[in-house]
Amino acid sequence: MLTGVTGVAAAAAAAQAQTSPEKKVHRRGPKPKQAPLFNGAVSYGNLIFIAGKGAHYPGDIKEHTKTVLDEIERELKNAGSSMDKVLKCNVYLHDLKDYALMNEAFRGRFGDEPPVRTTIAAAGGIPGNSLVEIDVIAYI
Repeated sequence: MLTGVTGVAAAAAAAQAQTSPEKKVHRRGPKPKQAPLFNGAVSYGNLIFIAGKGAHYPGDIKEHTKTVLDEIERELKNAGSSMDKVLKCNVYLHDLKDYALMNEAFRGRFGDEPPVRTTIAAAGGIPGNSLVEIDVIAYI
């Protein structure tokens, strides 16, 4: 009987000794000399949060959406994740009239089982004159 109690106590001590998840910043370059306004990708445990990405050049909504999704995919791969592991996606459009064309570029990029998604038209537009900005939450 003592062995059972000892085993339970050892298991409880081992569980307590496990560290809690840590915040980890994922960069594709050296750490900046000054603290940035925000990070592009941060993980906590097995979740990865990718900041909003935009396409800040002249172009149409399909080009911008492809560019943004390509950048998100690079960020996810850098953190050890992928597009098919995205759980939540937020899409911010400069103009709601671009919804259908954005969907054409968006469809299929997250595999057969896409994430949940919220899409809005941002009042006042997207910073940096992008036609779309997208952020995601995924698992690693």
